This record gives sequence, C-alpha cells and structure tokens, in this order.
Amino acid sequence: MTRVVLLLAPGVHLLDLAGPAQVFSTAAGLGRPYRLDYVGERELIHSAQGLPLGAETAWPPDLGRDDLLVVPGWHSARRGPPPFGDGTLARIAAHHAGGGTVASVCSGAQALGEAGLLDGRRCTTHHELQDELARRFPHTTVVRDVLFTTDDRVVTSAGIASGIDLSLHLLSVRHGPALAAQVARSMVVYARRNGDEPQASAVLRYRSHLDDTVHRVQDLIDTRFAEPLTLDRLAADAGVSARTLTRLFTRATGGLTPLRYQQTLRLERAEHLLAHGATTDTAAHEVGFTDPRMLRRLRARNAPA
Repeated sequence: MTRVVLLLAPGVHLLDLAGPAQVFSTAAGLGRPYRLDYVGERELIHSAQGLPLGAETAWPPDLGRDDLLVVPGWHSARRGPPPFGDGTLARIAAHHAGGGTVASVCSGAQALGEAGLLDGRRCTTHHELQDELARRFPHTTVVRDVLFTTDDRVVTSAGIASGIDLSLHLLSVRHGPALAAQVARSMVVYARRNGDEPQASAVLRYRSHLDDTVHRVQDLIDTRFAEPLTLDRLAADAGVSARTLTRLFTRATGGLTPLRYQQTLRLERAEHLLAHGATTDTAAHEVGFTDPRMLRRLRARNAPA
C-alpha cells in the first residue's frame, strides 16, 4: 500500500488539496494500492474558502521511500514563514532524506524551502509568489511559466489546479502512461495549460483536443506502447482508414503521427528508467526497442541543443 500524505496548513486552498487527492483516490478506485492520509498540526483546519477540515495530528508510522508527501498551498503565504513548526519541517526533510518523494502545490513550495529541500534545486510556484520564493531561498532556481518541475524527488507545481497535472505526471512516472490517461479521462481533464513544459508527461501534453477517435487510439497506444503497433492495426481498431487516422492524429496532436507518439512515450519511460539506474540496453528492452541503438538515436535527437 502506497500512502499519499497530504499536509494541511491553516488557510489551505481547497483546490490545491482536492486536485491531488482526487487523482490518487481515482487511481485507488481503479485498483491501484493508494491510501490517502490528511495530517496537520491541529485536528481542525479552516480552509481559505471557509470549509473546516479534519486532520490527524499523528503522522502515519514508518513512511517509506514509495510513499508520497504532498504540501498543498495556503492563503497569504507571503506574510511570514510557512505555518509549520520545526518538528513538521523536520519530518518533511526526513521523508526526502529517506528516499521518499516530496511534492508541493502553489505556496506549499515555501514549506519545502523552510525544510531545506530547495537549495541547489529547480522549483516553481504560483506566478504571484515566484519573486518572494526567489528572495527567501536565493540558492534555488525558480523556474517561471511552467506547470511543475521535478528535481531529485522534489516536485513543485504552480498555482491551484496545476496540482492535478503534477499528480497525473507522478502516476505516469510510477505506473506508466496508461493509468495516467485513464485517470485523466475519468476526471475529464484532457486540456493542458501551458503545455510547453518539457518535463510534463506526453500523455498530458498531447491530450488537449476533443477528437474521440484520436483519444481511443491514444488509449490503445498508452496501454501497449512497448508492443509493436502498426498503423493499419490502429486504424482498424478506430474504425477508420490509415490515411484518415494519420490526418486526424496529426491535426489533434499538433503534428505527431501515431508512430511518433508511441516513440515519445517509449522515450519518456526509458528516461525514467535510466534515471533510476537502468542500463541503456535494459531500458530499451523494457520499452519495446529490439535494438538499443534506436533508443540512443532518439535520445541524441531530443537532447537539448
């Protein structure tokens, strides 16, 4: 069972909290082993929108490296330090030091900074809070105009609804793009805001359209991206000709063919495996490349200039 611990500050924004909670609870409803815990320094937390929320003051015991700690943002974060005591900040830092992932939504990045997790790392926050974050934590690199950043298991997202995008990305990294796409469709969140973020999941970047035929084909590719998939097979499953599918797909995704979309998913998954210690040969085999040289060529082609 993977725990998702949501740390609630006084004045927590409801959507900062509800977005990640909905993503992971939807994944749990689809059979993934997620359990959500709501923790705070007091049992009753008043949200920024006035709704009172209950929280546990005792943290779940024995959080492990596969568990996720999420800090949603709160109102008036620019006034003084984050509303957490030293003990809570120490727990945030300890979870990361133990190999766990720590994520923030909006002003929640302030708590990560106070816990010492932003020094030397890239991060982001709500556009109205970016200057303040950079001032408070001069040893971090605040990335502007992006939905979220990831840097050594420290994941920060921009304002409010971007917590949904962050959480879908984490699902895609942990379980592959098919689950993230399934959760996104269940939540009716195909559209991407600011889709130029290079670290965003391909499942999300290329779902900002309303073409049901293309969505069906993407669902198939997302589920079986490591398998050989011919254009004729995809077209037959969609009930259209290969020529029509190519035309619809490239129009909906901004220029990608079905094959290029599949390669993008393979490359994204391979990069994750490589970052976690896999060899190029192992990663290539895992994502469906019979020849590791193909993975090397794709990585070189997509490397920053």
